[in-house]
Amino acid sequence: MKTYITKYFYGDYGEIEAGSSSNSTEHQWPLWEIFIRSKQGLDHKHVGSLHAADAQMAIENARDVYTRRMEGVSIWVVESKYITASNPDEAGELYEPAKDKIYRHPTFYQLPNEVNHM
Repeated sequence: MKTYITKYFYGDYGEIEAGSSSNSTEHQWPLWEIFIRSKQGLDHKHVGSLHAADAQMAIENARDVYTRRMEGVSIWVVESKYITASNPDEAGELYEPAKDKIYRHPTFYQLPNEVNHM
């Protein structure tokens, strides 16, 4: 018995059922957010988004699209539906508790004259 593995590449949409629209949401690949760590940095930076069938395909496509000049050393991909963001309109209430903690901002300390670069 032979087993075939189907590998999809960016731009391949598989077979679409007869009579269905090509822009139907049930046939679209999920959106992935791409983060690249550069050779000079220790943090991953968001560089863009792309559609892919799975995480491995998203990594391979991100490598081809976002690291063409060998500038990256690590790629993270996160499916967009798993990212939760705060609402900018509610920033006041979200960051309000930080104002109570004055010890996090040592503005009331007097530095000695011997300390030059602080």
